[in-house]
Amino acid sequence: MSDWGPVFVAVTLFVLLTPGLLIQIPGRNRVVEFGTFQTSGVSVIVHTLVYFTLVCILLIAIQVHMYIA
Repeated sequence: MSDWGPVFVAVTLFVLLTPGLLIQIPGRNRVVEFGTFQTSGVSVIVHTLVYFTLVCILLIAIQVHMYIA
């Protein structure tokens, strides 16, 4: 059996935290913008830090595991 937890967590967070897809922090005109499909360098850095933090929390601290038989 293989552990698919890290793969699932990483892919899900990558899709949800892609800057400009669902949410952009900081936005171009506001602090938070939704569904703009635009991005900036600052928002890429912010989303990268949030992604890294959540991946570390979910994979190291909480130890998410999913086994598929």
